[in-house]
Amino acid sequence: MSQKLLFIYNADSGLRNSIVDGAHKILSPATYNCNLCKLTHGALSEKKIWTQFRKELEEVGTELEFLHKNEFGKIYRSKFSHKFTFPIVLIAVDNGLEVLIHTHELNSFMAPDALISLVKRRV
Repeated sequence: MSQKLLFIYNADSGLRNSIVDGAHKILSPATYNCNLCKLTHGALSEKKIWTQFRKELEEVGTELEFLHKNEFGKIYRSKFSHKFTFPIVLIAVDNGLEVLIHTHELNSFMAPDALISLVKRRV
């Protein structure tokens, strides 16, 4: 049975936001407000360790969806009335979405391998 994981960044989509976020990560990484972004992406591209892990998950049938918080709100607002904090990792279940990794957990990680390890343990 395949699973679907949703990774929601604490950032908005769009070219302007991407440029501002990339600059923020370089100039003031300590104040950047999306630890999921920092764990999975460098200033310009996705980190190799994360790319490899994504491919591993997809090869075993895990569906992955990556959304910015504004995209998540547009797609899922009418379906799920409860509020989430961001960043967050959700898992699709029969009756909706459940939290797989809470914001406070994501914000505690210092490196991508910590996130990868927790995802592996929970799915």
